[in-house]
Amino acid sequence: MGKGKRTRVTLRQVAQEAGTSPSTASRALAGNGYVAQAIKTRVEAAAARLGYVPDVSARTLKGRSSRLVGLVVSDLRNQFYAALAAGVEQSLAAAGHQMVLVDDHGDDARALDGARAFLAMRAAGVLLAPVGRQATELLVEHGTPVVEVDRRSGARGCDAVTIDSERGAQAAVTHLLDLGHRRIAMVLDETVWDTGRDRLKGYRAAHRAAGVPLSRRLVLDLGLRPADPGADIAAFLAAEPDITAVFAANNVVAEAVWQELQRRGSPVPKDCSVVSFDDLTWMRMVEPGLTAVRQPVYEMGRRAAELLLARIAGEQGRARTHTLQPEFVPRGSTSAPGRPH
Repeated sequence: MGKGKRTRVTLRQVAQEAGTSPSTASRALAGNGYVAQAIKTRVEAAAARLGYVPDVSARTLKGRSSRLVGLVVSDLRNQFYAALAAGVEQSLAAAGHQMVLVDDHGDDARALDGARAFLAMRAAGVLLAPVGRQATELLVEHGTPVVEVDRRSGARGCDAVTIDSERGAQAAVTHLLDLGHRRIAMVLDETVWDTGRDRLKGYRAAHRAAGVPLSRRLVLDLGLRPADPGADIAAFLAAEPDITAVFAANNVVAEAVWQELQRRGSPVPKDCSVVSFDDLTWMRMVEPGLTAVRQPVYEMGRRAAELLLARIAGEQGRARTHTLQPEFVPRGSTSAPGRPH
């Protein structure tokens, strides 16, 4: 699977590249003891060029992989990742492995730092929801089994477990169109990853299939980690007063939309129908309940862990992608325009 294992770069090679002694290079990279900033910068640059990964566990592991498995997620505040981690941990624990969790905050550099840390631990394998290609490629080049979860980076040599986001989004928007809505907004917070792009594709595909014209003005992209999503959503809804329904691309966006409609005193669904891609507990507890696209998140984590365990056990063969299907769950937050459910 993927490329052959890369020869491990030694600390001595980094020191030679940086023009310093191995002991100085070690202190610069570990942050222990004094090293002039200029030398520290030079050593770090040399390590990056050579692809050096510190082997913190070599003395105790004696060249063997550990029983640790890494999991990299993008936002621990999002309950989606808690359910994903639960599915991963259940399968790993049953196989005698321990999960180590890293939150990269949606930043490629932090994901790469996490990958380097897992290599240093000699992790048996890594699961990650990629924000870019670098972390996946580094792990694959070092011969570490990798399974990408929820989205794909485009890197070669790793398995993946994803959700059919386009189909789920199309089902949600088709439901609104069938109810008679023609001014349907979509609110999302990223189009960088394939999850956001595919949900936008599904939104557009539903309109095309129904013969309803699309308007770019009805799509609000908040961007990753918006400073004040409530203010952006408020301004958006104020600028488009004829919107009769909103499709929220994930649970974080759905919560922000719901809160803004409550703040405005806009009854759901009489003034505005709402559908969420994601189905969390609070969506079943509010009144009316939120119509949602339910993802098999726990199952996705479990399936990804099983794929990884098979690779750790030595299974060979081409990289595989498992695509799971979401479920559309209608509740009281959607009705015909201008009518309560």
